[in-house]
Amino acid sequence: MKNYLLQLADNALILGHRLGEWCGHAPEMELDIALTNIALDLTGQARSLYQRVAELEGIGPDGTSKTEDDYAYLRDAWEFRNTLLVEQPNGDFAHTIVRQFIFDTYNYYMCRALTQSKDEWLAGFAVKSLKEITYQLRFSSEWMQRLGDGTEVSHAKMQAAIEELWTYSGELTTPNEMEKEMASKGIGVDLTNIKREVDIKMTEILAASNLTAPADTWMQTGGKDGKHSEHMGFILAEMQFLQRAYPGQEW
Repeated sequence: MKNYLLQLADNALILGHRLGEWCGHAPEMELDIALTNIALDLTGQARSLYQRVAELEGIGPDGTSKTEDDYAYLRDAWEFRNTLLVEQPNGDFAHTIVRQFIFDTYNYYMCRALTQSKDEWLAGFAVKSLKEITYQLRFSSEWMQRLGDGTEVSHAKMQAAIEELWTYSGELTTPNEMEKEMASKGIGVDLTNIKREVDIKMTEILAASNLTAPADTWMQTGGKDGKHSEHMGFILAEMQFLQRAYPGQEW
């Protein structure tokens, strides 16, 4: 259970951090605010999940208990279980939107299925989070269509982003052993059940955006098992510096 919650939290935290990098740099003020708000939503979801993990772990052998900060700021890269997609660099705005759309599509159907979890806390978390995630999917879907079916330049940039990021999409709906175990217990989501819905939604939005998925269907994997890209180390170096340099700080 703990590792399942950590995986959900790590996805939200790392993607929230990536979106936070846009603060003050987005193409226009409205987008700057929107991306920052989505980053805050994701970070808030991560915090709730980390807090729940701390509750489940309870008091350790040394008589102390962990907080959400311990999971975010005091783990090394190989201890994180986020997918490879969310740690990919922002690139240009097209790359950020494509990355967000791919994740949002998965996240929406995954979270919707989680509302039926046998774990009461997790089901409640999913119900609350689904409101935010529904908006996030609408936001990224609309921008997919606006840019994909926009100017010649915007279309080219969006297609290039899809060609680069599509290889990371498969890991989202490919269960590892821990996810299979959680699904068999009725706690987690059976990713094989939502894959069809995810694929249908992606195909629908790509068609409406005048964009095409790559013909090569080979997918990158490993993030869920702690095998990350070189980008993960740089994210953590920035995100964890203050806590590691000045231990014991509280946000």
